[in-house]
Amino acid sequence: MHFLTQAPAVQVPSIDYFAVTPILIILGAACVSVLFEAFLPKHMRWPSQVFLSLVGIGAAAVFLVWYASSSAPKNGVTTFSGAIAVDRPSLFLWGTLLALALGALLLIADRSVEPGGAFVAQAGIRPGTVQDRAQVGTTGMQTEVFPLTLFALGGMMAFVAANDLLTMFIALEVLSLPLYLMCGLARRRRLLSQESAVKYFLLGAFSSAFFLYGLALLYGYANSVKLSDIANAAAGSDRSDTLLFAGLGLLAVGLLFKGSVGPFHTWTPDVYQGAPTPVTAFMGACTKVAAFGGILRVFSVAFESTSWEWRGVLWGVAILSMLIGAVLGLTQTDVKRMIAYSSIAHAGFLLIGAITMTEEGLSSTLFYLLAYGFTTLAAFGVVSLVRDSNGEATHLSAWAGLAKRSPVLAGVFTFLLLALAGIPLTSGFVGKFVVFSAALSDGMAPLVVVALIFSAVAAFFYLRVIVLMYFSEPAADGPTVTVPGAFTTTAITLGVIVTLVLGLVPAFALDWAGSGGFALK
Repeated sequence: MHFLTQAPAVQVPSIDYFAVTPILIILGAACVSVLFEAFLPKHMRWPSQVFLSLVGIGAAAVFLVWYASSSAPKNGVTTFSGAIAVDRPSLFLWGTLLALALGALLLIADRSVEPGGAFVAQAGIRPGTVQDRAQVGTTGMQTEVFPLTLFALGGMMAFVAANDLLTMFIALEVLSLPLYLMCGLARRRRLLSQESAVKYFLLGAFSSAFFLYGLALLYGYANSVKLSDIANAAAGSDRSDTLLFAGLGLLAVGLLFKGSVGPFHTWTPDVYQGAPTPVTAFMGACTKVAAFGGILRVFSVAFESTSWEWRGVLWGVAILSMLIGAVLGLTQTDVKRMIAYSSIAHAGFLLIGAITMTEEGLSSTLFYLLAYGFTTLAAFGVVSLVRDSNGEATHLSAWAGLAKRSPVLAGVFTFLLLALAGIPLTSGFVGKFVVFSAALSDGMAPLVVVALIFSAVAAFFYLRVIVLMYFSEPAADGPTVTVPGAFTTTAITLGVIVTLVLGLVPAFALDWAGSGGFALK
């Protein structure tokens, strides 16, 4: 008599390696970058890390373009047992993230604006000590920032393509943990930098807990964490909706936190101000893209059938975000904090597109993310160039009369501020126009009117900086404008050119953004 039975065969999931190759390239480069830190001599780390990071991003971008133009199915594919969805929105967001990460990496790698780079040489030194004051004058750099950047980028790419909530949570942690560390690595103003890192970590841990608790409730409701299964359960179930909407609410808190959407924005001004400016540029551009990419996928795929119940709540959240960003932005005296509140207002505008739930809403939001990312990247690049003896001079008083000291820099910053305000012939105007048009077509006229009002209010603090630069006299002992090196010049030029091109000829980007919807498997 046989007591042993044959074990059931394990079904190996099919993996479409071609579809996920861009993510694999970035994560593979991140792993190699860690090995560089472990085994290369100190004097070889910086050039090796810069070369590897640029090659990794370039290789991922080239493969992405090849796949999107030749091999990608129109309706997308799901792989890793349905955990990753590679569809047209995923490809657009991947391309956006890679392009923005390239610009941010150039700012991170630059060592001409701040001798030795914007990052501390030895992160373990206690701020305020003799050793800490001495390391400011050294030319060493904490090159661990390069693998951290690549891991964060890989997490962002996985996040926007995640087709189930568990994969999305893992990707959220992969993109968040490196950012917590990077915020505390500033060469100057060490205490402020470390304070921003601690705040970001603590508040990020709370938001991750909300996300995970919401995930658990949704699993209890649908008996699955896949977005398509949650959608099927929500559309055809006769069970109580308590778990569904409680889980959705908690999940939304975690997602909105990452997107700097008010009232879940409290980390944003302090972290933007305290983090090294290249890291702030990376967060301001790429994290916004990743967060709203996740928001679009979750609400469009899993909760579209219940939009009648939750859309009204997100109307209020969008209005509150625009209110906080526009009104509190008026009170700021620090340029980096002002741009932080600007990002909160823009998060409200983006949320309007995200809750439109139409093809036009999806394509317009994707375009807005592309346009806003490059403008923000270039703006922080400009901020890093105005300096005094203590490093970056970010107080608004230091920008008085800047046009007399450097007309070119003042002109570039004016153009970027006008783009953030949504003035015609810039990408910011086109982005707002297409998002508001999509919302009007979906019957959200009252929300669009409110958004236009807050756009006008927010324009005031952009114009205030322009007036200060052109119509105020510079102080005799005011800051100087540092001549940027090749890396920073390239990053700023890239942001300005894209902002101008998308403002003049946006059709090609809008067509790409609207080339297909989410894979609903």
